[in-house]
Amino acid sequence: MEVIQRDDCTAFVTKDGSVIRELLAHRNSSIRNQSLAEAIVGPGIRTAAHFHPKTEEIYYVLSGSGMMHLGNETREVGPGDAIAIPPGTVHWIQNPGALPLVFLCACSPAYEHEDTVMVEG
Repeated sequence: MEVIQRDDCTAFVTKDGSVIRELLAHRNSSIRNQSLAEAIVGPGIRTAAHFHPKTEEIYYVLSGSGMMHLGNETREVGPGDAIAIPPGTVHWIQNPGALPLVFLCACSPAYEHEDTVMVEG
């Protein structure tokens, strides 16, 4: 049985500017076809607009609040919200609040920097 403790995962910054901890992926487990990460977007911060040609994502908000931008739509999101992000769809999330925005990010196939296409710097 594989159990990965969040605090044992090293945080890093993705190409879009969010701070993530990869909880389960091919880099640290036997998982091969998907990944699960915790992402944190600090107060007053937004990720850069980007898309993934191959990867579909699911964001699941744990705490904080944010504005999710997906294609031509924008919506406020908060704890308990699950957001579907199809491959090829430009997206970013911003945190206008005073507390960190924390969410889980599930990717299939697994997250790779090479599958992230920046729309802005």
